[in-house]
Amino acid sequence: MLRPASAEQLGPRVPLEQAQGRALGTIWRLLGRARSGRPSANSLLGATELPPRKAPCFGGLWVGPVSALGFRLVSTVQATMATVSGITVVLNCKNVVYDRHWLAVEYIWVLVPYMTYDIYVMYLCHWHKSRDRGVAEEKHSLASVRSFLLQERLMVTHHLFILVVLTPVTQHFRGELGDFFVGCIFTAELSTPFVSLGKILMQLKMQDTLLHKVNGILILVTFFLCRILLFPFMYAAYARQGSASLGTGRLSSRIAPAPRILPPAGGQEPARRRLVRQRRDIPAGIQRCGT
Repeated sequence: MLRPASAEQLGPRVPLEQAQGRALGTIWRLLGRARSGRPSANSLLGATELPPRKAPCFGGLWVGPVSALGFRLVSTVQATMATVSGITVVLNCKNVVYDRHWLAVEYIWVLVPYMTYDIYVMYLCHWHKSRDRGVAEEKHSLASVRSFLLQERLMVTHHLFILVVLTPVTQHFRGELGDFFVGCIFTAELSTPFVSLGKILMQLKMQDTLLHKVNGILILVTFFLCRILLFPFMYAAYARQGSASLGTGRLSSRIAPAPRILPPAGGQEPARRRLVRQRRDIPAGIQRCGT
């Protein structure tokens, strides 16, 4: 029968933060050795936690190289999900105006909490970088928030625009129209995984590798396709839909028919039409004489 080990057998108890530091420091050292291609048993066995100023800890969340890697992995997962959702919506919406797909509505509720989370993560990274530089600002203070907004104003504006403008438009103001275009907007995230991979490679000091160069080419291609050519593609799809409707000679059944022109009240015909009818009744010879 197995018995639990005693306190003497287990040895002294190690604090949780110190144990986390040692584990994450070992992982980081493994990544560095894998990059250099020169693993060393002595260096691996001697790996300890990273210095506190390089990797501070707050609330059990590690802020340093390993956590930065985790943040970028989260961004990559979200971008992949958004891209797959967008492609699914685009392929299933044949009519770019009226066809519906549930992902165009439901995935917004994944995007909203992610954008909120990403703003907070950017603030935490900014605060810890400022503390490492010797700037003594209290966390969550007005001064630290102001400094963060000034330094990251473009990214914060981008995230707030999605939360404050695009979310109400996609969920309420557009009604039941345009799921195809919402899916196109989702596919704009295709370049994000490659951007995150590029930052990870730079963090691992792998700027001179072939992988980093290939990744840079993929960033340029995906950014050009999904952030620049995306809008001409949407315009062309809308124009093609309109041309197809006109070419068939009939309007879509979902478009309301044109209102009928009713005759004037009281049975009175317009003066111009009455004059044309009277001229039609006059014999041709009399008309020539009159002219």
